[in-house]
Amino acid sequence: MSRRAKKMHWWSRGSGIRLRLWMVCNVAILAVLTYGVMAALAVANDGGRYEGLGQNAGAPALSELFQPEKKAPSIPDRSVFSAPDGKHFGVSTLEAPWSGKELQQIKQSAGVWPTMAEYFVRWDQTFDPKAVSAAYGHGTLPVLAWEPWAGGDAGSAEQPNYSLASIIEGKHDDYLRTFAQGVAAQKWPLAIRFAHEMNGNWYPWSEQTNGNQQGQYVQAWRHVHDVFAKEGAANVIWIWSPNILRPVKDISIPDLYPGDDYVDWLGMVGYGTNRERTADETFGPTLDVLRQISKKPVLITETGRETNAAYKPAWTADFFTWLAKQPDVIGFIWFQRNVAEGGKANWRFDESTASLRAFANGIRQITLAKGLG
Repeated sequence: MSRRAKKMHWWSRGSGIRLRLWMVCNVAILAVLTYGVMAALAVANDGGRYEGLGQNAGAPALSELFQPEKKAPSIPDRSVFSAPDGKHFGVSTLEAPWSGKELQQIKQSAGVWPTMAEYFVRWDQTFDPKAVSAAYGHGTLPVLAWEPWAGGDAGSAEQPNYSLASIIEGKHDDYLRTFAQGVAAQKWPLAIRFAHEMNGNWYPWSEQTNGNQQGQYVQAWRHVHDVFAKEGAANVIWIWSPNILRPVKDISIPDLYPGDDYVDWLGMVGYGTNRERTADETFGPTLDVLRQISKKPVLITETGRETNAAYKPAWTADFFTWLAKQPDVIGFIWFQRNVAEGGKANWRFDESTASLRAFANGIRQITLAKGLG
């Protein structure tokens, strides 16, 4: 073989090796990027254990990706989230539960990785199992705020197609069954905050609007719950989440409670306003009522603080001091949005340097849940 021919031979052989190395590296990178999503879709209950919540939860070492004998991670029972080993820290962001970049930004600014991701689904939208996969892939428990309406702004509470009677009478049962079947099939625990803030008058499922009658909210809730039970969706964590009493003091929230057999967690929606200096002023009166209704765990399902250079940092700092003293309040979800992102005010904890510092210092004082019970 001539010198030129030998040179071409070795170059060709080297190119083949380089090509194979390139392909192996790409396979490895693709495996790392997709592991979180695929793991969340796994249905096997044997093999590797569930790794919990937080940054990089469940992410394998690179070498583990090439072990054919490695089995799918086991799916946790929903009960591990109800008695957490710390407080849940959730966020509702513009692109939740899809965006890992948003969570990374929160880690960089606040110093901690969220353990819950809350997102919203209307009743003109179908269940997407990939949303659950994305949440778990980012190390967060998915919290689905499930809203029986077609959406809208102020004045949109009158939507007869989504009246409580229409739910009770079974007019949405085909939709409910399909949704429940999808939830059951994906198997992983999913927290569903159904028809929240029912004691207000700003949604079609309120008994004060849309032609609804007293007593129908409980009937509608139980009907939806029963459909899920019949479809085998036992992996749902049901969250009953009224608004705090401040704007609706005359509405009896005990009359709206479906009962302990139909609820897993009590919820509470409350935002700090400029009339309140402490977290107890915001949440205390409502929490007292919730404790009279049930002994179930409590999750603050939406919160934030109204803009005020003097009071927002102080309220935020006080929130964590107050939270640490409430053993039955298992966590909170911060509505990390401003007006441009869908908030009615700038609720973001990083609105100012002072409010961010108060949040970051406060959350470091509490132990965050790892989702392992």
